[in-house]
Amino acid sequence: MKTIGGHSGVVVAKTPSGSIRVGVRELRGNLTRYLREASQGASILVTSQDTIIAEIRAPAPSTPARRQPGALRGQIRIAEDFDTFPDAMLDAMER
Repeated sequence: MKTIGGHSGVVVAKTPSGSIRVGVRELRGNLTRYLREASQGASILVTSQDTIIAEIRAPAPSTPARRQPGALRGQIRIAEDFDTFPDAMLDAMER
């Protein structure tokens, strides 16, 4: 863990994974700064008495996977009688 500074002697550290580790008091005093860092991809680990109590990070992208035309080609079979309607069912619906 590498110390990267803080407000008025408070230790803020960067973990080997690149997360920023910060205490509750430091987070409250500089919330806008840490939210900006999270929005730029940083992961903020919030600690209380050296125990991680929360993680702040940007949400995962919510875009759905793009459809790929033809991806299931040859894997879907439609029955020969797919579009024929049984006479008994047709008669029941016409009543």
